[in-house]
Amino acid sequence: MASRIEDYAMLGNCRSAALVARDGSVDWLCLPRFDSAACFAALIGQEENGRWRIAPSDPDAICTRRYLDGSLVLETEWQTATGRARVIDLMPIDGEQVGVTRIVEGIEGRVDFEVVLTLRFDYGNAVPWVSRVDDATMTAIAGPDLIVVRSPVTFDGEGLHSVARFKVRKGDSVPFSLAWGPSHLAPPDTPEPYGALRDTLAFWDGWSDRCNGTGEWSDIVRRSLVVLKGLSYLPTGGIVAAPTTSLPEQIGGPRNWDYRYCWARDATFVLSAFVNAGYHDEASAWRDWVRRAVAGSPGQLQVLYGLAGERRLEEFEVPWLAGYEGSTPVRIGNAASAQFQLDIFGELVGAFAHAVRHGVALQPEADEVQTVFLEHLASIWRHPDEGIWEIRGEPRHFVHSKVMAWLAFQRASEQERHDSDPRLTLRWRAMADEIKADILAKGVDPERGCFTQSYGSKEIDASLLLVTLTDFLPPDDPRVAATVRAVEEDLLVDGFVRRYDTRSGVDGLPPGEGQFLPCSFWLVENYVLLGRLDEARTLFMRLIGLANDLGLLAEEYDPRAKRLLGNFPQAFSHVALVNAAFSLAHGYSATADIHATPESQDPQGVRA
Repeated sequence: MASRIEDYAMLGNCRSAALVARDGSVDWLCLPRFDSAACFAALIGQEENGRWRIAPSDPDAICTRRYLDGSLVLETEWQTATGRARVIDLMPIDGEQVGVTRIVEGIEGRVDFEVVLTLRFDYGNAVPWVSRVDDATMTAIAGPDLIVVRSPVTFDGEGLHSVARFKVRKGDSVPFSLAWGPSHLAPPDTPEPYGALRDTLAFWDGWSDRCNGTGEWSDIVRRSLVVLKGLSYLPTGGIVAAPTTSLPEQIGGPRNWDYRYCWARDATFVLSAFVNAGYHDEASAWRDWVRRAVAGSPGQLQVLYGLAGERRLEEFEVPWLAGYEGSTPVRIGNAASAQFQLDIFGELVGAFAHAVRHGVALQPEADEVQTVFLEHLASIWRHPDEGIWEIRGEPRHFVHSKVMAWLAFQRASEQERHDSDPRLTLRWRAMADEIKADILAKGVDPERGCFTQSYGSKEIDASLLLVTLTDFLPPDDPRVAATVRAVEEDLLVDGFVRRYDTRSGVDGLPPGEGQFLPCSFWLVENYVLLGRLDEARTLFMRLIGLANDLGLLAEEYDPRAKRLLGNFPQAFSHVALVNAAFSLAHGYSATADIHATPESQDPQGVRA
C-alpha cells in the first residue's frame, strides 16, 4: 500500500520526477519525461506495479529527512539499534540522460540494508526481462524501454523482484545508479554517482541563490520556487501542473485526473511568481512555450498541452492499477484538453501584458497574434463554457470566465501597439465596456450585492476571489467586499476555502473533495487588498503549516482527516503560496499586480 501523500518527497531533474516515500521506497517514476509511462507505479497501484526500496532491515529503524539546502537532493538519515546511516537520493542534472542515483553512507556503528527493486514498464503492467551484464551491471528490457542499474552490490532474483542485502559501517559508501534508454540502442551510461551528486548540488545552489527575498517568508518561498523549477521541462520551458496522475481529490472517489501536462492558464501566475522572485530567464522560457503552444487558429486554442505543446492528450483508464487507496479510475491523459474555457484568452493577454511591464520582451509578431485571438474572442465571448474548474457537466456563463474575457480586451486597449492603430484601441475598449456591462447586469446577486458563480445563479465560486483581484472594480467598491464576505459565508469550511459546492451538481460528478489550497491563498491576497492584514497573516501561517516536513504542498487538503489530497506536489498551490507571500511582504496583492494596469499602482507597485 502506498504511503500517505504528505509522506513523499519529490526528486527532479527538470525533465521528469520521482516520488520517494518516508520508508525509502521510490513509488513513482516516469522516464524519460514527466508524461512518459511509469516504470514505478506502486503509488497508484500495488508493490507489484513497480517500486525501488532501499531501507534498513531493522523494522524499528527511525528516519529523519531533509533536502540539501536549496535543492531537490534528498538526504534521509536512519537510526537503528546497531548504528546510523544515510541515503542520498537525486535525479542527476546530466544533459539528456535521465535516471535516479542513490548513495548509502555509514555514519556510525553498523546498519544492515535491504534493497528491493521491482521494475514494471507501461504503468506497472509490463514485466521486463532482467539480465546480468557483469558483476556491477544489470539491464531490464520490455518493448521500447531499457533500464540499466549499476552498483557494487550483487542483486539476486526473488520471484519477479531483484533483491540485495548489504551492510555499511562508518565511512562506507555504496552507490546505486539507474538510467533509462530506448531499447533499440546501446545501453545508456550511468553517471558517476559522486560526480553526479556534486554537479547536481552545484546546479541547484546556483539557481536557488538568485531568489529575491520576502523577509520572514523567504525559506518557504525559495522552496516553492525550487519545486516550480523542478516541475519545468528544460528542453521546452513548459511547466507541468504536477508530476503525478490520479492522486484523488477524495479518497475512494472518482475525481482522479492526470496533471502531467502544461496548463496555459498557469502562465499568468507562474510568470508573476518568477518575475517577482527575479527569475526572468524562467519567465521568458515559459512565455516562449506559451507562444509556441497556442500558435495557430484561435478557434483551436486549448486549455492544456503536452510538454512540447502537443495537442492530442486523449484520456483513457488503466484498469490493472487499483488506484491510490482504492481510488478509481486511474486516468492517463486529460479530456479537459478538448474543453472550451473562455477565461484562457484573458489569462494569456494578461500574462503577456504582465511580462512586458516587468521587462520580459515579446516577439515582434505578438501584436498580430493577439489581434487575431481577440477578433475570435469577440465572436464567442457570449457563449457558455466549462470554466476554470473544468466541469464535466453542462456549460454555463461563468462570471470568472466573462471577467477574463473583459480583461483580454481591457489590457489590449491599454497597450502601446507596434502598429499604433487607434481603431483597434477603440474597438477593444468598446468590447471591454460591453462585457463589463453584461457582467454587472447578470453576474451580481441583487440581494447580497456580490458576484455569483454564473449568470442567473445564487451559488458562490472561489474563482470570484480572482475576479476581485483584477481592477474590474476598485478595491473600495462595495461589491468587492461583499464577494469576499460571501465566499467566507458559503465556502469557508474548517478555516479553508472550497472551490464551490460540489453538491450543486455543476460539475457532473458525485459530491465531495478536499479544500483546494490555491483558493485559500487567494483569500489571503484579498485580505491584503482590503487592508485586513492580521487576518491575511493568520490564514497564510495556517496554510504554510499544511506543507509536509519538506515544504511540499498537494492540490487539496482534508481538514477533518488532516491529510493532503490530489496530485503532488502541485504547481498551482506553490505558485499561489509565492504570490501570497509577496503580497504579505510588500503590502499589496501580487495577483492583483498581474491583472492591474500600470496606472493603478504607485511607483513601488502598491495599488492606489
